[in-house]
Amino acid sequence: MGLQQLSSFAETGRTFLGPLKSSKFIIDEEYHESVLISSTVRLLESLDLTGAVGQLLSEAVQAQNNTYRTGASTLLFLVGAWSSAVEECLHLGVPISIIVSVMSEGLNFCSEEVVSLQVPVHNVFDHMDNTKTFSQLETFSASLCPFHQSPSNTDLIEEEHGLKDVTSQTLTISNLSGRPLKSSEFFKPRTAVEADKNTSQTLKNSLLADTCCRKSVLIHSRHFNRTNNSERVSKPDGFQEHVTATLKTYRCKDLIELAVGLSHGDHSSMKLVEEAVRLQYQNACVQQGNCMIPFMFDISRIFTCSLPGLPETTSCVCPGYITVVSVSNTTVIKELQNQPVRIVLIEGDLTENYRHLGFNKSANIKTVLDSMKLQKDSSEELWANHILQVLIQFNVNLVLVQGNVSEHLIEKCINSKRLVIGSVNGTVMQAFAEAAGAVQVAYITQLNEDCVGSGVSVTFWRNSPLDVVDRNNRIAILLNIEGINLVTAVLTSPVTAQMQSKEDRFWTCAYRLYYALKEEKVFLGGGAVEFLCLSSLQILAEQSLKKENHACSRWFPNTSSWLASSLAIYRPTVLKLLANGWQKYLSTLLYNTANHSSEFEASTYVQHHLQNAIDSGSPSSYILNEYSKLNRIFNSDISNKLEQIPRVYDVVTPKIEAWRRALDLVLLVLQTDSEIITGRGHTQINSQELEGFLFL
Repeated sequence: MGLQQLSSFAETGRTFLGPLKSSKFIIDEEYHESVLISSTVRLLESLDLTGAVGQLLSEAVQAQNNTYRTGASTLLFLVGAWSSAVEECLHLGVPISIIVSVMSEGLNFCSEEVVSLQVPVHNVFDHMDNTKTFSQLETFSASLCPFHQSPSNTDLIEEEHGLKDVTSQTLTISNLSGRPLKSSEFFKPRTAVEADKNTSQTLKNSLLADTCCRKSVLIHSRHFNRTNNSERVSKPDGFQEHVTATLKTYRCKDLIELAVGLSHGDHSSMKLVEEAVRLQYQNACVQQGNCMIPFMFDISRIFTCSLPGLPETTSCVCPGYITVVSVSNTTVIKELQNQPVRIVLIEGDLTENYRHLGFNKSANIKTVLDSMKLQKDSSEELWANHILQVLIQFNVNLVLVQGNVSEHLIEKCINSKRLVIGSVNGTVMQAFAEAAGAVQVAYITQLNEDCVGSGVSVTFWRNSPLDVVDRNNRIAILLNIEGINLVTAVLTSPVTAQMQSKEDRFWTCAYRLYYALKEEKVFLGGGAVEFLCLSSLQILAEQSLKKENHACSRWFPNTSSWLASSLAIYRPTVLKLLANGWQKYLSTLLYNTANHSSEFEASTYVQHHLQNAIDSGSPSSYILNEYSKLNRIFNSDISNKLEQIPRVYDVVTPKIEAWRRALDLVLLVLQTDSEIITGRGHTQINSQELEGFLFL
């Protein structure tokens, strides 16, 4: 069945979960070429997903990646974990309608609970001129992974955190048992840590109140009518508390700390991203004359240029546009690099037969040749000569073309010391149009003086261009002009098979930082969000067991008595199985970081701390309390200088959307499987034939 296929596909990507990924080699059977991959997206691209379920999974992962460039591994893992949970529900006889409604309810409940772990991100560009740089925090590269072991004897560089305490106030909180919240041992490492003895009482009592009533979360189901949005759902009693504590709100006001927290251990990629943001910010300040206008990170103006065969230390970020051209252009570039160049921008192809979209060829026109036939290439030769004359007329030495370029024309331009570059991104074209004062045209015959830009510089990327010739005999060049809003990250690696993975990791870091700045909020990371979902669902399931049957009808006031009674019976079971998905998620993360010898040991470790969090009565307050001391959770070893360990962050919307896509896919496959016509009802099959089958 489809759910089993989803579980099988998800198993292939378990090693990609977490900051310490185990890469895989994918070998092409036809060409016998290999590529090193460390992402879910590249893995699914290499698998044979011809079936309907495989196609649905691939589309869900591609949709997540195309939009957010992060969260695909989380999506794939949760698809597998929740597929297994749904299968277990079916084995226990839970009706499909109950599975759909309660799992949707549970995920919406989690999405509301994790709001308490959001950290505001404001004014991160106010401290761009300080002396702290990204490289100063590279000492923490080992500890940046949410579950990584930190060396206890490492001399950590002192760091001024950007998370500031704000006005303290009192709130009223009560726990599940009605007793005061106790100080927990949840986040303590297995090896004794004495540093927390001197931790202030304020940090130990950091709490954040759970607020607002819950709306009915069943908003899309073919089994029930949509509930009234105005009707509220009362929150389980276990989440209302009565103990006074000090509120501590976290804020992130420093770009470096935000970048480090979102790097998830990938320092090299995030350092390039942070430098690209700085270049954009500096360019914006120069163009505006001051920094009064709020700066927005424009990820569409960031580009990459991959150069395999070079050491990784040569990776860098440069203002302008870096691209590769044929080695045959070396003489042309040497001729142009010491002078300002005039530029022309062609928004289509630069070929003889190119016609713009919507062009209608004239009808009823015939060409008659009298005595001799023209040579096959004579028309292209005439066209190329004409184009060259136009370029000479306007003294143009650089042509950027969005589409393809005639090879014959390129050769002629090289001979006349003119550089033509094809397949240029449209955003790059627009950036040069803005900075050089050029106007894009569809045909070069449309050129006039007003369409030609000026002031562009053309240079080699490095002083010794022959040092960066790739296996296709191409060299890297830099096109730049004062004021251009364009930044290029040069990615290098001595291993060609790693280039795709390196570029993927760069864009993952770039989009994490982009969404954090765009939404002006992040999650506390290091497994805190997933643990809150796990513990909250466990408490919710325990509360459901204690309720009377009629009390469950409050969650769905418009539904029948059959649904209410069914919810009373099955709701705790479904919620616990949904929570098991989070437990598997955290256990796999711990196991992948090699802190535990087996997933069973990691699961036991999580379960032990889960019970401590449940006993506290408020998982969110518990996590905030412990996070304020260690800046992360599930560490196996912690340095004595806890205040110097940087925090780990997660982006908000991409993470939530990965959860939703995963559950939506699982429930879609479940409902599709349930409607498959088998040809005869299972009641017509004898008991011997039933063995080994599961009917929905």
